[in-house]
Amino acid sequence: MSLRVLIVDDEALARSRLRRLLGECTAPAAEVVGEAANATDALQWLGRERFDLALLDIHMPGADGLKLAQVLRSLPDAPRVVFVTAHAQHALQAFEVEAVDYLTKPVRLDRLQAALQKVQRLLPLRPAPEAPDEALVIQERGRTERVPLAEVLYVKAELKYLTVRTAARSYILDGSLNELEDRFGSRFLRVHRNALVARHAVRALEKHHDPEEGDGWALRLQGLDELLAVSRRQLPAVREAIGAA
Repeated sequence: MSLRVLIVDDEALARSRLRRLLGECTAPAAEVVGEAANATDALQWLGRERFDLALLDIHMPGADGLKLAQVLRSLPDAPRVVFVTAHAQHALQAFEVEAVDYLTKPVRLDRLQAALQKVQRLLPLRPAPEAPDEALVIQERGRTERVPLAEVLYVKAELKYLTVRTAARSYILDGSLNELEDRFGSRFLRVHRNALVARHAVRALEKHHDPEEGDGWALRLQGLDELLAVSRRQLPAVREAIGAA
């Protein structure tokens, strides 16, 4: 996972060089999320973004890097600090404000990479971001609604639109069954040329008499009283899916 970095230096060329060097770092990698030319701008960045690391110059107009580092120590979830300066005489003061490292300009790639490794070791483990829930985006009566796939029991083709059925209600969706089957085939089972059924909702395969198609088979789904007809063509696949469930 890349370290989120804020570069604070009043010299544009120095910020550019650091940005380029950070782009060459790989273990860990680094992402420059923000750049600031002074302490005031840096605090504005810190108020709206989360950073793992602040690379601070020391001599800047206004509050210098040492004073900024003191302010950072009082902030919740503050980034770690590494000083990047042309003045080696401030090293002792830098470590008094709990800097992780102190780099002198011009910065070498190997020293910068080593500093990033120190920062990474000090950071708490962050859980991997959760994947967003898959959902169908339905536009109906001037509003847009996300219907989680976990709630969908079946999707049925009706003339020029699709009926999306949950335990609570039905929705109208533009699209095609083939497209949904291609995207979400692991979730849905084709039971008829006009219907997909949520695999998790299948409860039983029953003999059924349809007034139009005659004797055949139908699926009973959890939470619904209605039965969904299974075509003869799809019957073997449905039996296999039920047997594997």
